Amino acid sequence: MIPKEALIEIAAFRGQLRAFLRHNERTCRAWGLTPQRYLLLLAIKGAADGSERLSLTDAANQLQLSRNTVTELCTRAETAGLLRREPSTTDQRVVYLRVTPEGERRLAAVVKESDGSREELLRSFDELARAVGAL
Repeated sequence: MIPKEALIEIAAFRGQLRAFLRHNERTCRAWGLTPQRYLLLLAIKGAADGSERLSLTDAANQLQLSRNTVTELCTRAETAGLLRREPSTTDQRVVYLRVTPEGERRLAAVVKESDGSREELLRSFDELARAVGAL
């Protein structure tokens, strides 16, 4: 049986996580981004290799979406002026995604406006870790 205190912490964390996501969704929309476009731009700018670009396949893996879904998402983001595609110089089958200056402006605004919510969520992670560690 799970202790009541742990369940209280887990429930509180889940509430805080949802509050963070809801705040982020509202902030995205205020800056003219869908939450999906925000996540796409974030994934591209935050590419693990520091290149600030992703292939369509890597974007699909990062977002845990099908390649077809990401292709459509990219087409709409490109039409909105948020990203551009560039062919690989070494493999003609590969197309990289890069964020445009307009995409960077909107992404930066959403990230900045979410700083406080992200800090609250990090505190919730710490509290949850302590509660679960006490089990």
